[in-house]
Amino acid sequence: MPQSRRAATVGTFDGVHRGHIAVIEKLKTVGAQARLTPTVITFDRHPLSVIAPERAPRRLMMPDKEAERLRSMGVEVEIVPFTPELMRLTAAQWMQRVKSEMNVDALVVGYDNTFGCDGVDMSVADYIRLGQNEGIVVSEAPVISGISSSAIRRALTAGDVEKAGEMLGYRYTLEGKVAHGRQLGRAIGFPTANLEPDAFMLVPANGVYAAVAGVPDGRRFRAVVNIGNRPTVGNGLGRTIEAHIIGYSGDLYGQPLRLEFLRLLRDERQFASLDALRGQITADVEAALRDISYKSVP
Repeated sequence: MPQSRRAATVGTFDGVHRGHIAVIEKLKTVGAQARLTPTVITFDRHPLSVIAPERAPRRLMMPDKEAERLRSMGVEVEIVPFTPELMRLTAAQWMQRVKSEMNVDALVVGYDNTFGCDGVDMSVADYIRLGQNEGIVVSEAPVISGISSSAIRRALTAGDVEKAGEMLGYRYTLEGKVAHGRQLGRAIGFPTANLEPDAFMLVPANGVYAAVAGVPDGRRFRAVVNIGNRPTVGNGLGRTIEAHIIGYSGDLYGQPLRLEFLRLLRDERQFASLDALRGQITADVEAALRDISYKSVP
């Protein structure tokens, strides 16, 4: 059992976006005023993966990265397994549990927080009342209109990585290992690294993107990333994420790679020949290098 008394917020913090940050700043203020340890209580999986698996969304950030980012903001993180038993708790039972098992004396809630199987139609006032019954002071976090994990997912699904980045407060990022490919990019003068992110991560819409690539030795390079089925040369190999890392030479197979998405350059399309494809990739690289925001990336 935790030793210190806590000010807490409970929920999914997928992506740790600007809306989440507003909640965390409120949490830290409440904690400081009441001399309580600010703590984020989150889950090992998205609740919908248990409640309604067919509606569970792809992730914006894997749980380990989420916890790392939250801790960097000066809060403790407790990751709770989201189980069928937990799913069946009422809001009142949730309040009892966070008080007795997690030492919570103050609770910060967002406007869209839902606690318990009966919490869908509850207001912040209802949570304040339930908190009072358990000796928990409940307060509401400020709202940043229009920002939510769902809105970010919609932007990414539409290929609007710029809008997603604005809501996140940082560039949307995919990480993973580099897999072996057919080396067709190398054959036409544009070698690519084929990224394999975690299967639970949300991959932006098919298209060609300007990005920043982070390689294992810590260096960062500009990159042009193709997401899609490679209609000119793919031959039914399925969806891939291929990054041409501008100015990099070296073997990345089996190594970790990080891609930060800047903007959509164009839609994916089929070309009549490899020469036509080569010409378009040349134009993609030139377009990316002319982009002022892209050129200024460290």
